[in-house]
Amino acid sequence: MEQEMKYGNDYKFIPATSVASGKGVEVLPDLYMYTTQIANICLVGEPNSNEFVLVDAGVPKQADKIIAEVEERFGKENKPKAIILTHGHFDHVGSIIELIEKWEVPVYAHELEMPYLTGAMNYPHPDASSDPGLVAKMSPMFPNDAINLGNHVQALPTDGSVPFLPEFRWIHTPGHTRGHVSFFRDKDRALIAGDAFITVKQESLTSVISQKEEISGPPKYLTQDFDEALKSIKKLIQLKPEVAITGHGVAMSGQELRDGLDHLVHHYAEYAKPNQ
Repeated sequence: MEQEMKYGNDYKFIPATSVASGKGVEVLPDLYMYTTQIANICLVGEPNSNEFVLVDAGVPKQADKIIAEVEERFGKENKPKAIILTHGHFDHVGSIIELIEKWEVPVYAHELEMPYLTGAMNYPHPDASSDPGLVAKMSPMFPNDAINLGNHVQALPTDGSVPFLPEFRWIHTPGHTRGHVSFFRDKDRALIAGDAFITVKQESLTSVISQKEEISGPPKYLTQDFDEALKSIKKLIQLKPEVAITGHGVAMSGQELRDGLDHLVHHYAEYAKPNQ
């Protein structure tokens, strides 16, 4: 029996945007990034096929735009095989219930995210004191209640495989959340990093609006364990990614990506951890 799905009581439209909002970028022929206001989703699969997957589900009240973008890239007759989540924060699951209802597809996430996706546990409240930036100061207004996807969500396979994406493997990258995962394809070293690291200073309103390119740690105001987050970044660096799509900011590649990650690690305490 299908269980009723429900957003958290605090889910609402977020009055924040960026110059990238509503725009899509083909990062690789089968890797497409689309920005919902301040957060990215990723479509993995060849255009105009029915063999594709949606990674993450954007901010609240963006389902119609996501559906339109999917139909533009893959055709109105096609739908994703699944929705796969890097984690369950509001800006990554904000439109997911409408998408599930539209497409009737399964959702996958790490087993440690399940309490936040089945209504059992709320995320910690955003920490406005984590950074002087205005987005950090605004963060207490962001939703943090658990959503309930019922039996529509299931745990990723324990062997590291990714359903419907045989060339990718998932990598546990905790810190931002307990069950955060990233996705990596060895053949071209393509990385979907979620919020393990991002390419904009998400705490700064000016940087978010302008999408100023800067490799940063996960958004401070919602990160649960900064030491674990650093370990996860180092784990991803060891993969030597050639191209990366992150949950916030622009896609990056090549030496610029590797240099930016190296700089982040060496200045992590200065730039990526709260002062207190």
